[in-house]
Amino acid sequence: MGDTVPRMAAEFILLFVALPVTFAFVHVPGGPIPILLVLTIGVVWYFRRVSDFDRRDLWRASALRPAWPRILRLWAVAAVLAVAAVFLFDRAHLFDLPRHNPALWALIVVAYPVVSVYPQELLFRAFLLHRYAPLLRNEKIAAGASAVSFGLAHLLFGNPIAVILTLLGGWLFARRYQQTRSLFTVCVEHAAYGLLIFTVGLGRFFYHGTHFAS
Repeated sequence: MGDTVPRMAAEFILLFVALPVTFAFVHVPGGPIPILLVLTIGVVWYFRRVSDFDRRDLWRASALRPAWPRILRLWAVAAVLAVAAVFLFDRAHLFDLPRHNPALWALIVVAYPVVSVYPQELLFRAFLLHRYAPLLRNEKIAAGASAVSFGLAHLLFGNPIAVILTLLGGWLFARRYQQTRSLFTVCVEHAAYGLLIFTVGLGRFFYHGTHFAS
């Protein structure tokens, strides 16, 4: 698209460093979801304009089946660790959302993958890894940039747990996308971890007023 590397670097810093850090310290009415959806519209417009991106990467559901055993094994380990951690250190909140507010929990199960997960993956994986490929010279550097950006975006929740977990998740999701070229597969994995968080009792670390994300 004729963009120079310095210009792309400035754009990256503005979108994925300055914007989330500012958002973390400045109250914006409506929470993060409206801004995420606006950025999603911009990303969709971008992908409609570029000619060097394979749009099949935005879905490619066939990639899920071969990746599923690895995804499930890792998720099962994470689930055991999450339940054990909440049980040992914060037992009062174990499964608190499905126990005390099942209607909200059911709403999250239905809406979260569509309203939050897919837009985040579109922005932090498909867009970031394609748009800034000239800056990110190899896959591991690119995955690291995606992970750090994803972690910074969760500064707004005001706690280190949200940042640390999304930093780890950002690396996992970026590497999965690089391996499968399937945003659908990454969204399934992201949604599985997010719903685990909201189910076991860690959801309050990813809660912003009446909005949620992870």
